[in-house]
Amino acid sequence: MAEESDLEKTEPASSKRLEQAREEGDVPRSRELSTCAILFAAGGAFWAMGGGLIHQLQQTLIAGLSLERNVAFDFNLLITQLGSNLLGVLMAFAPLAGVFIVVALGSPVLIGGWLFSAKSLQPNFGRLNPISGLGNMLSVRALVELVKAIAKTILVGSVAWAVISRQKEAIFSLPMEDVANSIPHVGHMLLVCFISIVGALVAIAAIDAPYQMWQYANKLKMTRQEVIQESKEANGNPQIKAKIRQQQREMARRRMMAEIPNADVVVTNPTHFAVALKYTQGGNGAPKVVAKGADEVAAKIRELAKENNVPLLEAPPLARALYKHTDLGDEIPEALYGAVAEVLAYVYQLRTYRRDGGNRPEEPRELNVPEELDPNNQLGVIE
Repeated sequence: MAEESDLEKTEPASSKRLEQAREEGDVPRSRELSTCAILFAAGGAFWAMGGGLIHQLQQTLIAGLSLERNVAFDFNLLITQLGSNLLGVLMAFAPLAGVFIVVALGSPVLIGGWLFSAKSLQPNFGRLNPISGLGNMLSVRALVELVKAIAKTILVGSVAWAVISRQKEAIFSLPMEDVANSIPHVGHMLLVCFISIVGALVAIAAIDAPYQMWQYANKLKMTRQEVIQESKEANGNPQIKAKIRQQQREMARRRMMAEIPNADVVVTNPTHFAVALKYTQGGNGAPKVVAKGADEVAAKIRELAKENNVPLLEAPPLARALYKHTDLGDEIPEALYGAVAEVLAYVYQLRTYRRDGGNRPEEPRELNVPEELDPNNQLGVIE
């Protein structure tokens, strides 16, 4: 069951997967939305430029049908006039063509954004495989496209039939009207038919655009194994990284343990925490923490301190405060200067006793540790 779930595409596409698809020219597209955009642009362009276009075509038609005698009998002049008339027609349609080109190139931005991919232009001979082509023809996507085409044909045809049926009497009465009235009447009927058909296409596009986005997201879904593999490729194998971190911790721990024989004193809790301090006499800085640890590490610190004759001092509040508020290599907080000074004074007296003999110094018991630095006081715990 676990293997089956790992092979199921249940995870959304990662940003890397989406970027790779875009590089290959694979983005969501809705033909229906592009068609609606072009039709709307065509309608708006004809509405805004129709008068000028008709006037320009009229002038070109008049110029084309008006031939002077010398032009009619001179082939070169006739070709020149025909070229001029053709250029006039092209110039008349140029603004409309410009609008169509801009909309055709800009409509894909509505879904998927603008994209140019060189990979999509590369030849793919796998598409010539008849078996793959047959599979695409019998796929779910092909079935959806077929159903969509049939539905679009039925919808557009029904809308056109309904519009024409409502204006049937007006169409039959057109021959009875004079030219001045019939031309605007025909234009009005064509406009109503155009708006109705485009409205039907808008309904189709409103369904098709979300469907294309859903289908695209569903196509790029990933299995859990693919997500794990991609994470490994991007961030490295987590097991290897964990092993590296463990080795780094071990190296840091060995370096820390190597500093314990040079420490001046190890302050303990007495069993939970241990902090080793080192003070360089004549230096400008305060005593530094050269090693610290809890539980098993603390026990190892105490063991090494005993083996190297480093003094151990039970001072639970001070040990907890140093462990909590310092890192390796840090100088002790200023608020603990007084308490640590008493500890170091005891250590120096202990060294003199061990070297010269005499009375053994008493361990300091009541060290001045601010309550706000003791974690137990902050937690309301009294030990």
